Amino acid sequence: MNLIMVFNFELLVLAITIVWLIILSVFFFQAWTHYNSLIKGASGKTLQHVLDSLVKDGEKNRKDIDGLKIICDRIEKEGRLHIQKIGLLRFNPFKDTGGDQSFVLALVDGQNTGVVISGIYSRLGTRWYAKRVIEGKGIEHELSDEEKQALKSAKV
Repeated sequence: MNLIMVFNFELLVLAITIVWLIILSVFFFQAWTHYNSLIKGASGKTLQHVLDSLVKDGEKNRKDIDGLKIICDRIEKEGRLHIQKIGLLRFNPFKDTGGDQSFVLALVDGQNTGVVISGIYSRLGTRWYAKRVIEGKGIEHELSDEEKQALKSAKV
């Protein structure tokens, strides 16, 4: 009976070992498949080479992004000085002329700094005026009500 028990025990150990080898083989095959998918297209390179090149590419991309941020900040800063708002108002300054043939054109940046151009039409001709504006206020000359209204109506 001792011999049968030893024989059964050896069979049990052998069966457990075979099952364990099958489980390990499945895990190894999954790891091998995953490894091959990671280095796919790497033309003979190892996973270490592929990962190193990814890290180098990441560092290069980070430097490129930092450079682009600097350029964007500069463009944004310079853009504040460009004409961003335009306001146009047509009006009739005189009761004896017909229609709204006179106008005010406001050309200003984001801080309402720029120029206001007025064209006043009368029967004798048209007169043009230009006034510098800083932060929504006339510098050398006071702004008329129409010019202030054109500045308020200036949209981005």
